[in-house]
Amino acid sequence: MFGITDLSSYLLGTFFIVLLPGPNSIFTLSVAAKLGVRAGYAAAAGIVTGDLILMLLASVGVASLMHTHPATFDMVRYAGAAYLAWMGFKMLLAKPQAGNNAPMEAPSGHIYKQALSISLVNVKAILFFMAFFPQFVDPAYDRIPLTFAILGMIVQAVSLAYLTFLIFAGAGLSRRLAGKQWLSRWLARLTGVLFISFGARLALTH
Repeated sequence: MFGITDLSSYLLGTFFIVLLPGPNSIFTLSVAAKLGVRAGYAAAAGIVTGDLILMLLASVGVASLMHTHPATFDMVRYAGAAYLAWMGFKMLLAKPQAGNNAPMEAPSGHIYKQALSISLVNVKAILFFMAFFPQFVDPAYDRIPLTFAILGMIVQAVSLAYLTFLIFAGAGLSRRLAGKQWLSRWLARLTGVLFISFGARLALTH
């Protein structure tokens, strides 16, 4: 159907891949927990946009170009790792808002740009899309770009559904943390540590 060779296996693989914890999901959860549902969806929009750009880059062969020019790939990878680590240190060093339990105000545009940046520095995703998608594409199908588009839309739909779950889970967590500044502060620090670990993993793995 539409050049997809094994739709059920693709759906199963997509489901488990989306559920793997990473900077995108952690950022969305933390934003929703601190700033509410609207901010969470701003983060989700940035992530969906970033993933779409990475899929398009993968489809036009940027990953192959990075493989043939490893120094270029390493420069992008180290820049992404530094950005994730920088965000993690910001979360670790951020000072709590004393005497104010209401959600903080933050421009949705700023959150969107942060989420988009986090998504785009995940250069490993380009290589993943290049390796994952072709396994389910029938090379004899005469409209392969359509097949790639449908596979991409499936990933985006599953990702958005999962991010929606995280957004409302984060908003519920925010209500439970109201009045518990110490717990909120430690949650922010834990998120910062996770971002630093994501950056280290991106820098050290090949």
